[in-house]
Formats: sequence, structure tokens, C-alpha cells
Amino acid sequence: MLSPVNVSLESLNLITLAPMLIPIVGALLILVIDIIKGGLDKTLYVVLSILFLALDFGALLDAAGVFTKDGIVLGVFNVMLIDGLAILSQFIIVATSMLFIPLALTNKRFHEFSYPEFFALFLFMIAGFQFMVASDNLILIFVGLETASLALYTLIAMHNRDKSFEAAVKYFTMGALAAGFYSFGSMVFYALTGSIEINQIATILAANGYVDIGFVLVGVVFLLASFAFKLSIVPFHTWTPDVYEGSSAAMAGYMSIVPKIAAFVVAMRLFEFLIHSNVVWLEVVLYAFVVITMTAANMWALVQTDVKRMLAYSSISHAGFVMAAILIGTTQSNSALFLYWILFSFTNLGSFSMLWISRQKQLPGYQKTDHSFEKFSGMIKTSPMAAIVMAIFMLSLAGLPPFALFWGKIYMISSAVTSGYTVLALIMALNSAIAGYYYIKLIVYMFMKDPIESNIDNNGELYVANATTALKTIIGFAIIATIFAFLAIDPLLEFVTSFVYNSGY
Repeated sequence: MLSPVNVSLESLNLITLAPMLIPIVGALLILVIDIIKGGLDKTLYVVLSILFLALDFGALLDAAGVFTKDGIVLGVFNVMLIDGLAILSQFIIVATSMLFIPLALTNKRFHEFSYPEFFALFLFMIAGFQFMVASDNLILIFVGLETASLALYTLIAMHNRDKSFEAAVKYFTMGALAAGFYSFGSMVFYALTGSIEINQIATILAANGYVDIGFVLVGVVFLLASFAFKLSIVPFHTWTPDVYEGSSAAMAGYMSIVPKIAAFVVAMRLFEFLIHSNVVWLEVVLYAFVVITMTAANMWALVQTDVKRMLAYSSISHAGFVMAAILIGTTQSNSALFLYWILFSFTNLGSFSMLWISRQKQLPGYQKTDHSFEKFSGMIKTSPMAAIVMAIFMLSLAGLPPFALFWGKIYMISSAVTSGYTVLALIMALNSAIAGYYYIKLIVYMFMKDPIESNIDNNGELYVANATTALKTIIGFAIIATIFAFLAIDPLLEFVTSFVYNSGY
């Protein structure tokens, strides 16, 4: 007869689980409050969401302290993992989420924010992303991925427009396919190694001298396809512009940042050990993905007539640009990835927030879409402050100095040069120059074209229709971070590198 195994709470190391449990508790509390007394104002749920995210951030600071003192920490039967990648990515996830939530406080009433379920699902989604990045266990990564994805599909559909339902169904279909690919790839690696932990898989494959390289190829192809869907890597990007267009501008901005950093971290854990083991074909495939994604997305962005779709293709191009860090696979490139994404978070969320405050329910005759370029014609004359703010975000996305993303691009390109990827660095620089054209196209519309007559009649209210104090505060925070990022680049890079260097990857 087997003797019972005593498991102490101390051995479970529950501090590794605390950051994920806090948003889950917050989501359940919101649902309970709604059951007890429905119809409460959305302001309560916004405040509760921010409160629990602040507690989550505090738990991450505690975890970071433990990591700094004790190094990499495992917990909950070794499926949870606190390392540099987990902590950094969770900081980005939680901080971006705290900036997103106040965007619910618009002047106009939007369907999704009237439901407490929106805020509960949002907190469940954050917990899912945190589970993804804080584990090297393929099953737990899958659970986190699907928890976050299922919540996100529903959040998109809750925008309650025809295009929103279409976007949610498209995203769900593509997400289901990606989940199938992930499951099959994980199954192949389990069959090869008898383990579902990435570190263990790497050790066993290296010990065997990669004798089953054909099967490794099959597993990696499926996993690579799965993460290419999540990261909108060409040719797996086709859902992205339609889903962004069907989502609210605020949700589209959020989707361009948080799901991708979670996918980048898992891709980093999965593929970098193979690149370090000189699996040449993977290096070639990643190289092709990076170059084609950057270039093709920029070409498609050039011909867009809708600003939101243009920014959707722009975010695909940025994902390709950052994917180069996984191809290069050095501490410098991984640090550059996190630096880039932190700077990108402020700029891109600011850009989409500017679209969000100009959201219209009834379109005038000259507008085919809510965010057509024509809508912004002559904006400098009707709403000069909004035009200047939007122009600064566009110049930052284009990578012009001294704005935030210039520094991210410089460090990413320098990491490529340092590692001997000179041609790749030249392609990255060339793509940055091409991207500048479509960002400047919007600036030309705002500053050099005459305003549409109906926009003059609205006296600029069109561009700030939903602007409340909360929204203006978020945009103000984003603009300060975008303009004055150069003051914090060195300490930020030092902070990021200290975590990446001690991550074990």
C-alpha cells in the first residue's frame, strides 16, 4: 500500500502563484457584486479592476524581490516559474492593462462597458496571460493561452457591431487552429522526450545529440505556426486587420501589445534553445519570417485608406521587427526586445486611444469607415492640440529621434550588428524608412489638407467626442513617456538587462 505524501505549503512556494490569483479573485468579486446588486455604475468596476491590478503589480514586486535574492524560483510542484522573463513580461502585461481600463470611462455610452462581465473577463484574460509567461510547462502555457484567448474573443464580440461579431468569429476560428497546432507540436516533443517542461526537453534533446531531428522538425513547425498566428507573422496574419477593425480602437490597441508580449516570451523559451543548438533550418525559417513580415506588412500599410487598418498592418510590421530578437538569441537582443516593447506599449496605446476618443456612432456621408484618413483632414485647424499629439505618436512609431521608439529600434538594430546579422540590420533600417511614409501620410492629412466642411461645423468636437478627464490623463501619460523616454533609456535598459541576464534562457 502506498504511503500518503505530505505536501507542506512552504514547499509549494505559493508566492509564484499569487500574481495570477489576484486578478482571478477580482473577477469573481465583480461577478458576485453584480449578482447581489445589478445595474451599478461602470465606474465602480473600473476602480475595482484598477485596484486588483495594483495589488497584482505589488505581488509582482514581491516576486521580483524574491527572484533578485534567490535567483530562479520554482513553485506549485515545479510548474510555476519565476525568472527574469516571467517578471518583466508580467510587469508589461499588468502595467498596460492598468492604462487600458480607464479607457472605459468615455463620454458616450458604449455597449460593452455597461456589463460587469466585461471587466471580469478582462481580469480572467490577464491571469491567463500571466500563466502563459510564468511557466515552462507546455500544458500550463496552453491553459493560460486558451483562458486568455477565450476571454478575448468574447470581449471583442461585446463591442456589439456587425463587424465586431465577424471579427470575434474570425479570431476564434484562427485561434482554434493555432491551439490545434500548439497541441500537436507539444505532443511531438512529449513523445520524443517524455517531458512537457521546456528546460527538460532542451536537456534531453541535447543529450541525445538531436538524433530524431526529423521529428523535432515536425514539432517545431507546428509550434512555430501556432505562435506565428498569435504574433501575426506573415503569412499567418490575415485575421489581424479585420479583427482590429471590428474591435473598439481601445481594444485593438491593447491586442497589439499584451497578447504579443506573452507569445514572444513563450516563443523565446521554446525556440532559442534550438537556435543555440545550431538547428540551422530553424534559423533560416525565422530569418525569412522576420524579413517577409516586416516588408510585406509595410507594403500593405502603404495602400490603406483607414487609419485603424494602417495601424493594424503597422503592428504586424513591428512584431516582425521584434521577432528578430528571437532569431539572434543573445542577452542583448532579448533585452532589446523588452525595451522595444515597453516603449512601443506607450506609443501604440496612445495612438489607438486617440482613435478611441474620436469614435463616432453615426458616420457622415463622406466617411466610408470610422477612421478614414479623410476624417483627419485639416485637423490642425479644427483641433490643433489633438493633431499635435497624434503627430507625435506617428513620428515615434516611425522611429524618428528623439521619440521613444527610435531608441528601441536603435538597440534592436545594434544587437543584430553585434551578433553578425549585418544584412538583417540593413533590412530592418530600410523597413523603418519605408514605414515612415505611411505614418507621415496621416500627418500630411492633419497638417496640410483643408478640413472637411462638416468638421469645421463641429468645431473640432469630432476628434475628442469621447474625451473625459480619465482618457485625457492616459493619453497625457503616453505622450510624456513618448517624448521624454530618452531620459529613462539607460536605467530602463539596465533594469531590463538585469532580469534577462538572470533568466536562464
